[in-house]
Amino acid sequence: MTDPEETPVLIVGGGPAGLTTALELARRGIDGIVIDRRDFTTHFPRAHLLNVRTMETFTDVGIADRIYAEGPPEDQWHRVAWYTSLAGPTPLHGRRIGYLPAWGGGAVDRERYAQASPRRFGNLPQLRVDTLLWEQADKAWPGKVRPKTELVDLAVTDDGVTATVRDLVADRTYRIRARYLVGADGGRTCPGLLSVQVSGPRALVDIVSVFFSADLSAHADPEALLTYLIQPQGEGGPVGGLLALGPGRWGAQSPQWSMGMHLHPEDPIGRDPEALTQRVRDLLGLPELELTVHAISHWQYEGVVADRFRVGPVFLAGDAAHRHPPTGGLGLNTAVGDAANLGWKLAAVLKGQAGDELLDSYEPERRQIAIRNVEHSLRNAGRHAPIGFAMGLGKGKSVEEGWAEIGVWASDTEEGARRRAAVDAAVAHNAEDYSQLGIEAGFFYEVGALIGDGTVPPAGHDTATGFTPSARPGHHVPHVWLRTATGEQVSSSDLVAAEGLTLFTDAGAAEDWRAAAAGTTGCPVTVVAVGGSELADPANEWAEVAGLAAGGALLVRPDRHVAWRAPQAPADREAELGRVLWTLLHESPTLPDGDPLAGLKGIAEAGEALRVGRAREARLFTVAD
Repeated sequence: MTDPEETPVLIVGGGPAGLTTALELARRGIDGIVIDRRDFTTHFPRAHLLNVRTMETFTDVGIADRIYAEGPPEDQWHRVAWYTSLAGPTPLHGRRIGYLPAWGGGAVDRERYAQASPRRFGNLPQLRVDTLLWEQADKAWPGKVRPKTELVDLAVTDDGVTATVRDLVADRTYRIRARYLVGADGGRTCPGLLSVQVSGPRALVDIVSVFFSADLSAHADPEALLTYLIQPQGEGGPVGGLLALGPGRWGAQSPQWSMGMHLHPEDPIGRDPEALTQRVRDLLGLPELELTVHAISHWQYEGVVADRFRVGPVFLAGDAAHRHPPTGGLGLNTAVGDAANLGWKLAAVLKGQAGDELLDSYEPERRQIAIRNVEHSLRNAGRHAPIGFAMGLGKGKSVEEGWAEIGVWASDTEEGARRRAAVDAAVAHNAEDYSQLGIEAGFFYEVGALIGDGTVPPAGHDTATGFTPSARPGHHVPHVWLRTATGEQVSSSDLVAAEGLTLFTDAGAAEDWRAAAAGTTGCPVTVVAVGGSELADPANEWAEVAGLAAGGALLVRPDRHVAWRAPQAPADREAELGRVLWTLLHESPTLPDGDPLAGLKGIAEAGEALRVGRAREARLFTVAD
């Protein structure tokens, strides 16, 4: 082979984690190469929910506007519903069991989500999101985004990696030498080559998903993006989940759909596409429905986290580092969070603005978030079965007995009323999944590229739905609408610079802080003055949430997480800022003592509950709940 091709960063994997990392690097002037053994197109819808933090990142890399334009109108998707079926031969078929506002929908959640971010929730199937990411990355790194190219071998040294790759089209093997490598290949190759283990339960639930086109306009819920079907054969759990996919038309008018169905591994129907197609019709209650199947996917629930996210100059991101059940829509979003975290750090090191030690913060920051998200996703997977259980369904009952129980639930009797109230409570508990703002936007780092100030997290930080804006180090910078001198609104979140660090202070102290920043070297510091004529805080919201006295400062990283807070003005601003910058950018974080497996125990418990079915009866919902 010839001498290796040189590049600062090699990214293995062209999914959301890999391509977003490429775009985060490109917008900061860093060159690189992306390879993928596929062709950068996804042929199955896969993930589709894009939370507000992901949409902030997608705004940064230039694809958010297209996602919003291609996604559904706001009034056609912010709801999840539960039905017995869409139609059928008896009055018990086609019955709506319950519904919830979801993903920032409904009056209450709309206000809560608007408090968290200037961006709104997005929804677009990954097969279209991947195309947008690929097009943008190909423009940013022309000729460097290479399909049909697989990683064959990897030699790792302290100062870089040499990857042996194979062009599958040209049948040619060559080498790439990179200072850093990002493994975002879904775990297919990189973890094995690095001898990195993944921990957590696997093969929990077998799923088959059918991607098809059909006209369901006369039957589907006109406002629900996602509809779960609960029937006796599911023994309390959903027998299917119907997802509207667009494109162009949404709600009941959607031309494309996906149906996910639980399937026993030994069920012969899994090997018979025609039988699977008929099962879709039967579950919908439309046995004669005309539909066109585009693809069928077989997969399993698992909840795993890599034991290491960094091995020398190699970093694992996305599914290579953590894999979740789809319940909660956290897989793609956590992957994009990895990219936002890693991208600015790699760029800062490669530009000489920080030492390699900054990269040591990637694993403790992102691994704790991955562990929490994996456990939460597993618990979400068990939140649907209590709905069926409250209706009277469960194990050991025949299909006929199950429909009789549904009949009791639907009846105009005292027992029917009791069951409906219990079902309503069980449905409401799914807000832990569909209104999980605390998980999506309230996550924060306790250890990493930050300097704690001794304060405690806000109330509700440990709940899925609770969210309180906080300027505590490690948290996302609070979103507050400020007003420019020309009268335009701008979010404090959008004032964070893409490179270096951003220092928020009051107008009276801004010049002193700019002088202090000018005395530091290496990393640029952008000073933002809030409260003066140039950037007004008309409702005094920023002053209240930032927790700063006159002359104090808030230092924010490019990924919008607070790195340091000085509630009052230091005696020597330049010396203090210099110390802070050195600590953040040139010292490895000190990891706390404790059980490194503590989070994994929660994952194991949640996975086992799902495996043996205890999640079905984990909680009996009553009116009092």
